[in-house]
Amino acid sequence: MPPDEVDVHERVEPVIEQPGKLLRIAMMVRELLEELRRSPLDEHAREHLADIHARALAELKSGLSGPLADELDRIALPLGDSVPSEAELRIAHAQLLGWLEGLFQGIQAAIATQQMAMASQLEEIRRRRLPPGLTDAEAEPEEKGREGRPGQYL
Repeated sequence: MPPDEVDVHERVEPVIEQPGKLLRIAMMVRELLEELRRSPLDEHAREHLADIHARALAELKSGLSGPLADELDRIALPLGDSVPSEAELRIAHAQLLGWLEGLFQGIQAAIATQQMAMASQLEEIRRRRLPPGLTDAEAEPEEKGREGRPGQYL
């Protein structure tokens, strides 16, 4: 098999162990970002949002495979020990939301690639099964039986 083809039957370590959890966290981060944009926040609210951000990151990492959790660690913006500003919170939440959306788009692309590979494999199986000289349309009655077709003559 050429290296650019995907073997859809090959076992791969699950990349996302809890997809529902990731979707819920992504929706929460999106709503937090919208809330940040709508209203000014006092110091206590910013501190609370920084705590939510840290917990969301921890929860995300628990639902990801090792390589994705490591990637999230590398790119996540640290908010520091002091109370972050609104701008820092907006940037951190937008960054996290962007990473999650990229992750979901990557999953969709992988699924589409697998579906295309499976369709290609199915088409190849159909072609191999047909006797020489028959098309798919001619082969359909063949599958139902030979009642309606006369035998071959020499």
